[in-house]
Amino acid sequence: MPIRLIVIVTDRDRFDQLRVQTHLPEVNFWSPSDSTFHALQPGELFLFKLHSPDNFIVGGGVFAHATSMPCSLAWEAFGEANGARSLTEMRERIARYRRVRPDNREDFTIGCRVLTQPLFFEQANWLCLWWQPYAMGPSASRFKCPHLRDTIDTCHHISYIPLRRDLYSS
Repeated sequence: MPIRLIVIVTDRDRFDQLRVQTHLPEVNFWSPSDSTFHALQPGELFLFKLHSPDNFIVGGGVFAHATSMPCSLAWEAFGEANGARSLTEMRERIARYRRVRPDNREDFTIGCRVLTQPLFFEQANWLCLWWQPYAMGPSASRFKCPHLRDTIDTCHHISYIPLRRDLYSS
């Protein structure tokens, strides 16, 4: 059975902020726009790839659901699980990606992709894979990798995260 997953590009700051929080049951992998997200069904894999030049898959989670909401509400709901240390820092990142002035006081509506069972690979386990762009947008990609199951098994063992084996069994 093929593995359905998506690889989404993220910035190093968000990744570093999330990976030090080992207690998180879920994370909000937000998008600076409120575009509709239909790439995955609940229970499918959502992986993180760092921006170039760090072209590695560095972690992921199990997709739970997607919605849009004002960034202030996302901060209230998820706090540091948004990958920022404060609402101000989160707003500054959103403004940077939207290419608007950082002092803009708009309560930006953002796309929220809620992931459960987040996992963040140790740098020695980062995946440098051949991948092929998929026609879903400039930051989204899909790929197939026969070694992905072994890497997730290793992270599962080290992190003691109860991943649903039916998502990646062959």
